[in-house]
Amino acid sequence: MITAGLLLAGFVLLVGGADLLVRGAARLAAASGLSPLVIGLTVVAVGTSAPELATSIGAALSGAPDIALGNVIGSNIANVLLILGMTALVAPLTVSQQLVRLDVPLMLGASLLVFGLALDGEISRGEGLGLLALALAYIGLLLWLAKRQPRPEADTQEDAVAPVWWRDALYVVAGLALLVLGARWLVDGAVRVAEVLGVSEMVIGLTVVAVGTSLPELATSILATVRGQRDMAVGNIVGSCIFNLLLVLGATAALSPTDISVGPAVLRFDLPVMTAVALACLPIFFTGFRVRRWEGALFVAYYVAYTAYLLLRSAHYHALPAYSMVMMGFVVPLTAITLALLAARAWRYQRRRRA
Repeated sequence: MITAGLLLAGFVLLVGGADLLVRGAARLAAASGLSPLVIGLTVVAVGTSAPELATSIGAALSGAPDIALGNVIGSNIANVLLILGMTALVAPLTVSQQLVRLDVPLMLGASLLVFGLALDGEISRGEGLGLLALALAYIGLLLWLAKRQPRPEADTQEDAVAPVWWRDALYVVAGLALLVLGARWLVDGAVRVAEVLGVSEMVIGLTVVAVGTSLPELATSILATVRGQRDMAVGNIVGSCIFNLLLVLGATAALSPTDISVGPAVLRFDLPVMTAVALACLPIFFTGFRVRRWEGALFVAYYVAYTAYLLLRSAHYHALPAYSMVMMGFVVPLTAITLALLAARAWRYQRRRRA
């Protein structure tokens, strides 16, 4: 009961803290005239990645580096397959050209970079500092691009926000405090669950902790979609994936007392899946700059299949080889061919339009 209470309380504090943080930060950023896409890629993305940051750092400092690494990898997979998929099921999503030409390739590049750094079986403190430097460079690039865009004319919006800036700043501080406390309880509960069930900390990090810390992204993206801010919804997901790899993993590796070890199973399966998920965004986003409902349903189905594989792997189930053969030998290649054909058709359509 204590373990279940820790997990539940950790989830509640994470979601509540992230909501306060995003609400206050988004209002402060909107007062400066930033576009919804830039707000989604920076302020909202960093805010909704704060649970992953607090949880991963807390896990590393508590001597549970597997949960820290699994949280980052699992959160990125959940962000694209589960959260983007469920958000697209609510309403088809519009994707801006900046996401297709800049941010999604950067997300793929960051995934490949982390994969390459992990090939030696660990992520060191120096590599973490390098990832942090890239995160700061990415934020600087987004702000530089935002300055080049036409700034909205000052109106009563800024006047309305200015008198209550202290309230929004208080939201940010309170949200951060709740995130730190919620992350500590969540990690403690997750470690106890792993010990009781005999499940590895990596699997707990890839599933329970990853989905729990991704709940703010889910709530934010669905709410933004319902309110018509679909640029912010997609930007939040893509930006969160980039910051998970550069900021969260970088800060965790930099602050961890020891290098973060990367197990063989993660190198063989989980990191390739994370990279493939980032790659799959390019053809889907490129086909008409929209994420349709059937594509969202495909993503959600893949997340269910991925979670089932993790559970079978942790239980050493005898049907795991057959399941893997069906997924890797039939379902994944068929989906890849379908996405390639859709991307080729969209590319030809764009060429005809320009002609």
